[in-house]
Amino acid sequence: MTRQLLVPMDDSDRARAALEHALAVHPDSEITVLHVVDPLGAAYGGDESPAVIDGEPDFFADVRDLAAEHDGAVETVVREGTAAETILEYVSEASVDAVVMGSEGRSGVSRVLLGSVAEAVTRQSSVPVTIVPGGDRTE
Repeated sequence: MTRQLLVPMDDSDRARAALEHALAVHPDSEITVLHVVDPLGAAYGGDESPAVIDGEPDFFADVRDLAAEHDGAVETVVREGTAAETILEYVSEASVDAVVMGSEGRSGVSRVLLGSVAEAVTRQSSVPVTIVPGGDRTE
């Protein structure tokens, strides 16, 4: 049975770790890599969006290379909106079977004050969510 997996992606080690996990553990699944651009976040001093080439983030080339290293392929999608809400909308629209995503590994006060996309998606998702710890921990 082919599964539809969603891997939310930004240009981070934790997101790459999630994609590597999805490719290694689910080699027969159809994997969609979703990058969410939050126009309000950038306008109010949030994280800057990655460079865009022909309508997609430049790191998508690395995403395709990583998939090829695992003898796989991925579909790439860019959506605009807030991260957690847009991920959850995509899960419903695209009939996704599971989400595999990285986590910043925040804990304690920083998790409460800053929130966590991974936590919000996990709590509200209608499908299973696998959280893969990544390399760049932020507190």
